Amino acid sequence: MIAMATLFAPVSPAVAASPLGGPRFAAVLMDADTSEILYAEQATAIRHPASITKVMTLYIVFDALDTGRLRLDDRVVMSSRAVNQRPSKLGLGVSQSLSVEEAISVVAVKSANDVAVALAEKVGGSEENFARLMTAKARQLGMRQTVFANASGLPDPAHFTSAQDIAILSAAMIRNHPDRYRCFSEQSYSYGRLRLANHNKLLGVVRGLDGIKTGFTNDSGFTLTASAIRDGRRLIAVVLGSPSGWQRDRDITMLLNTGFTALDIRRNGGTEDMPALLAA
Repeated sequence: MIAMATLFAPVSPAVAASPLGGPRFAAVLMDADTSEILYAEQATAIRHPASITKVMTLYIVFDALDTGRLRLDDRVVMSSRAVNQRPSKLGLGVSQSLSVEEAISVVAVKSANDVAVALAEKVGGSEENFARLMTAKARQLGMRQTVFANASGLPDPAHFTSAQDIAILSAAMIRNHPDRYRCFSEQSYSYGRLRLANHNKLLGVVRGLDGIKTGFTNDSGFTLTASAIRDGRRLIAVVLGSPSGWQRDRDITMLLNTGFTALDIRRNGGTEDMPALLAA
């Protein structure tokens, strides 16, 4: 496995020469069907997830829809707390509202922090209580390095996760909410006269890729959890702490393409070597 630098440590020549990596870099490649980890770097190291957080936000919303506690035509009213969130945001005013169905697409595509908070308040009564529900769900799913402090992923020292936990969450989303998962594959969404473009620029570019969620803050670096399906096999790739959106997208693409190559080698009776394949 390629040696990576520890968190915030200087990058060694070996790290600098590797096909993936950087001082905050963490990555996981998982077989979504078997949960096998095909590749890992700093997999359980604590990282800030940024807007990948909203995968769990929507997971809790989807659970509420499945149990009937929430309906798609329910109204989500914008509070002053929601309206005052930092961008990315939809920009509705206090007491304005949108439907739950609209809010889901706005969060999945636009990654709107204001709407994520309003959804959290709708389901949990307050964002603080909703964050407790998020953390409890994380434990239920087997996410051991994760604590959620908010519904948006905006910086908070008490809000953290790991690449492995994000892979577990992504697999659970696909497995437990397969129909609702489709919202993450929308390349754009029209809300009124606004056309909102998805921040995930790999949709429609990487073969078989149908989600999931990007993120960025100064604390987190550039983050992305992505999933693709080819020939009936699904992989999940997670990159946290990338120095740029371009490198994050390149590394996700490399992980997925190499992962599917490794599965082909295995299917044909060979033995795959992920680090060697990535370095090729």
